[in-house]
Amino acid sequence: MTRRIVLTVAVLAIAGAASAQTRPIVLTPTDVKPGSITCEECPYPFPSSYLPLTLYGQDVRMAYMDVAPQGTANGHTVMIFHGNNFAGFYFGSMIDALRKEGFRVIVPDQIGYGRSSKPIIPYSFNDMARNSRAILLSLKIDKAMIVGHSMGGMLATRFATQYPAVTERLVIYNPIGLTDGRYDRPAGSVDEQYKGALAATFQSIRASLMRYVAHNPAAWTAEFESYAKVRYSWTLGADWPRLAMVQTLISNVIYADPVVYDWPYIKAPTLAFGGAEDVLPGSAKIFQDRMKVLADTIPNGNGKLQLIAGLGHVAHMEAPEKTLPPLVAFLKGGL
Repeated sequence: MTRRIVLTVAVLAIAGAASAQTRPIVLTPTDVKPGSITCEECPYPFPSSYLPLTLYGQDVRMAYMDVAPQGTANGHTVMIFHGNNFAGFYFGSMIDALRKEGFRVIVPDQIGYGRSSKPIIPYSFNDMARNSRAILLSLKIDKAMIVGHSMGGMLATRFATQYPAVTERLVIYNPIGLTDGRYDRPAGSVDEQYKGALAATFQSIRASLMRYVAHNPAAWTAEFESYAKVRYSWTLGADWPRLAMVQTLISNVIYADPVVYDWPYIKAPTLAFGGAEDVLPGSAKIFQDRMKVLADTIPNGNGKLQLIAGLGHVAHMEAPEKTLPPLVAFLKGGL
């Protein structure tokens, strides 16, 4: 029995070594220049506007895209909230699909992201929701349909509970934070997390984004690769330590302020939506189960679940032709 176990371990070790040898090595790109932490070089699909704000005694500005309808306006506005690893720049295909149906589309860069300011402040979903509402107020928009992707799904949840009279419809699209993870692990040290953030490499950044296509690595496209390079470019600039601290502070918001307890207080018709093979919660099954709980928890039968088989965390980049029509159809149901 002992000899059999030893032989088995040896075989597995040899197989693992062979696999490691054949696994492609990702080289650090040599064509990436230092990037601005306010994303001047980022490939935004539409021009940015700016709203001045004062937060915790600091004067900052919040960037957003305000995209007019294409053709006849339907009189409704959609506000889209980005995830933690990107800013509003990855929503080009979604904006196009919505504006073709007559929607006005507002896409903020939350404070700490994209072209918005990067202050060292105590970040919170409550502040993000209030800042997003301030954009709507500045544009004299009374109501909007809200779409939130990934971390933006957590923010969209909080926005809908903070501003129910503003929220016409809600799409929670491949959200993170589907469980309260505070009881599975203790809170980490901000200082240690900051050291880890400072040490980011192209390989670690790319590996983090590759989790979005873990169900199908072939779904990794040139667009994903370009965004990995954008994130890497920030680490090469002189202001990277500030952005690394901002990212560390925001990551603790995701841990410390779970929005799962907000779900029973959402009043708007809500679509729990996205790619069914999202493995970020640990497995696709966990994701699917928790999305069903989300939809079932929305009161008064206002929750609906729609997951697209074969797609992962950023479904609209992976297969826009499968992802965007049902999303648009749900929002059009509120016209």
